[in-house]
Formats: sequence, C-alpha cells, structure tokens
Amino acid sequence: MPQRLIQLNRSGPRADAAVQVKPVLPVTRRAFIETYGCQMNIGDSEIMAASLVDQGYVTVDSPEMADVIVVNTCAIRENAERRVIGRIGHLQQYREHNPHLVLAVTGCMAQRLGEELLGTSSGVDLIAGPDAYRGLGRLVDDIRSGDQTRGQALLAFDADENYEGLAAVRREGVAAWVTVQRGCNHRCTFCIVPYVRGPEKNRDPLAIVSEVRDAVRDGYTEVSLLGQTVNSYRHGSVGFAELLRKVARVDGIRRVRFTSPHPNDVDDSLIEVMAEESTVCAQLHLPVQSGSDRILRRMVRRYTVEKFLDTVKRVRDSIPDVALSTDVIVGFPGETESDFAATLELMRRVRFDDAYMYRYSLRDGTPATRLPAEDFIDAATSGRRLESLIALHRLIQREIQESEIGAVREVLIERVARSPGDVLGRTESNKVVAFPGGPDQIGTYANVRLLSTTGATFRGERSA
Repeated sequence: MPQRLIQLNRSGPRADAAVQVKPVLPVTRRAFIETYGCQMNIGDSEIMAASLVDQGYVTVDSPEMADVIVVNTCAIRENAERRVIGRIGHLQQYREHNPHLVLAVTGCMAQRLGEELLGTSSGVDLIAGPDAYRGLGRLVDDIRSGDQTRGQALLAFDADENYEGLAAVRREGVAAWVTVQRGCNHRCTFCIVPYVRGPEKNRDPLAIVSEVRDAVRDGYTEVSLLGQTVNSYRHGSVGFAELLRKVARVDGIRRVRFTSPHPNDVDDSLIEVMAEESTVCAQLHLPVQSGSDRILRRMVRRYTVEKFLDTVKRVRDSIPDVALSTDVIVGFPGETESDFAATLELMRRVRFDDAYMYRYSLRDGTPATRLPAEDFIDAATSGRRLESLIALHRLIQREIQESEIGAVREVLIERVARSPGDVLGRTESNKVVAFPGGPDQIGTYANVRLLSTTGATFRGERSA
C-alpha cells in the first residue's frame, strides 16, 4: 500500500507545528503526495512537501482536493512499477474538474524510465529524479502558470545535493525519518538503486544532529536514520558509529533506529554503540539475500555465509536480546536446489525475528541482466521456493513470538488498530502489539503485557 503524506489534521506529535507556513495560502495551491516503496522514499516525500510548502502549497489528504499530484515511486521490483502505471491512469479522472492539474512522477521509477514516462498518452506533466526535488515547487508553479510547458524532465544527478537547508515536512506518524545518506556505492548485481540514486553522498553530521534536535522540538521521541547502506556513512573523520552515538545522546530522544545497514559494515564500533547507548533500539536489520556462497558471489555481496554468521554472533554476544531481521531473494539466476537448501539452512541457524522475502525480479540496467539466459529461474520454481521459505520463516517467527508471551514491553503507540477499541504500537525490538486504547494516546508510551500472538503480531494488555 502506498504511504500518503498528510499535512492537515495530523495525529502525530505537535500537530500544530505542521501548519505554521505562510500566513495566507491561495485555495488553489494544494498538493497531494502519494509514496510507494521504502523508507527512503517516505523521507524524500517529506522533502518534496517542503519544496511545495516553500511555494505556498498546503498538502492535502486526497487527490480530488489537489491542484498538484505527486506520485513518488519505487523501481526495486517490476510489480511496483506496474502498480504505479495503473495508478497514473486512474489519477487522470481528476483533470475533468481541474484542467490545470499538474501530475508529477518522481523517485526511482522516474529516474529509471526517464522520458519514456512522458509519452503523448501518458498523462504525466513532469518527471523528477531523486536529486531534483529542491526546485519541484517552483517548476510546478511555472507549469501551472504557463511559463513552462508540460512534459518537463529533471533527471540529472547532482553530486552535492543533500537537501541541506530544506526542512522536511514530516508525514503523519510518531517517528521522524532523518536521511543521513543518499545513493549507494555497493553495486550488487540485482539492484537498480545505484543507477537511479547515484553514488553515495553523506550529510554533514552537525546538520544531521541539528535536524534531530528540531524533530525533538516538534514532539518526536523516536528517530530513524536513513541511508541506502546507512552504516557505510562517513563524513570526514566521523563514521556511522560516532554519528549514531551523537544522535543517541540528543536530549529528548527516547528511541533511535537506523536502516538499512549492509552486513559488511557492521563493525565492532557500531556493535559497541548499540550495546552501550540505551536509546539505540536492540534491533538490527541484516539483509543476507542468500545462504549460498556461490549465489552471494554472483550477487557481488562481498561476504560469505561464514562471515555473515560471525557478524550475527558478534552482535548477539554483545546484545543478547537483539531482534534481527533480514531480506532474502529466491530464484536469483543460477540458483540450484542445493543453493536454495543452503538458504533454508541459514534461516534455521540464525532464526530471524522478521524477514522480507521476494522472488528475484529482473531490472533492466542492472548487471544481472548480462547473466546467461539459461540461468534464469522459471516462475513456477521460484514461486515454489518462495512459498517454502515463507512457511519456514513463519514457523520460526511464531516460535520466537510465543517465547515472549507473558513479558512486559514498552510500546510506542502509533495509530488506531483495525480491531475496535484498540491501538497499535511497536516495542523497542520493532514487534507490533495491539491492545486497548484510544486515538488520544497516539505518540505516547505504554507498558504492555504480551498475551498472545498471531505469529506476526501480539495481542496485549496494559501493565502497571
């Protein structure tokens, strides 16, 4: 499901802060932003909202209210792109009552497909890649006024663009996303990110800490540091571990998370900070991708299964209660039944608390497209393997969850649950818990006793 960036009627911290923009806003300056994909895209949508706010726009919560619609896209998997193409077609209906509507497509898919998205029948007025958001509000205004023609493309990479000085308009929610790194230097053969986001760029640590302090002033107590391979961060003499410690010690911060790290960059200094700083959550995402050394070499992951398992051991030795999650791809070209069996064995050995599991999706422009055609795995085989992997993970996850029943955990309440009379929140280890509560409690913490589990989520009750 896409994330929708909402500025009006916020239920998160400091709901009043979001509307402190220009004193008079014309009623025809309204923008709707719809976000697909990862947390980096959520952070980017908040930057785009800032660019639009600087031009006098207010973000609204439905496309029919908007004069500008921005679809912020993902290019990681083909299915995501197909959904966006369908959504672009669906959004054309709003032109009927608003002929001056501007429809912009931004993000990784816009960068990957480029001017293909601007065909005469596409209905797209503007495309912008990840380094072009600072000028988005100005260009939208120029298109609406007729000073610029429709069909604009902003796709150039900018080695210096970190969006410093552009204060994010944060989405609805109780945690603040703070981007510390853009782009990626890890050129895994399956991944399109380096080609649509460019090489790694790391922000000034002073600017990052300042943004975290601003988030605290706006009422946030949890922050998540974002980067494509966030723990490879380095700016001058400051590495990621030192940055994490600085953020963890900002007054008013109660929880710090980071995503998405690369296993190769989980060093002893990072583990030490995680173990020593009480505000850093005992939770770590370690994307393994495969349990086969042969497939890992083909993916150019630059670690072996043995090295990965050693990293897991070092983390668990220092942080015994850490919750680990991972990403796994099945059906990568050349994967044999033996390779897949090795992945299942790794899952049994590590016993991840959570896992994001996918069939391999071929992306044009990635090195994997040059692998021999006969190495590609048919859909039936990769689908069967994915089902087996999911079944194993769910069994392990349920066993882990059931071992926690009866424990009391601190939960940050995020939203109203679907079950009547309940709220939904997360523990420090990122476990989801539903328990009785109301919307007035969103953004607060509660001690909750875990009563039962579905395998993926907990049912709980408040504990004194």
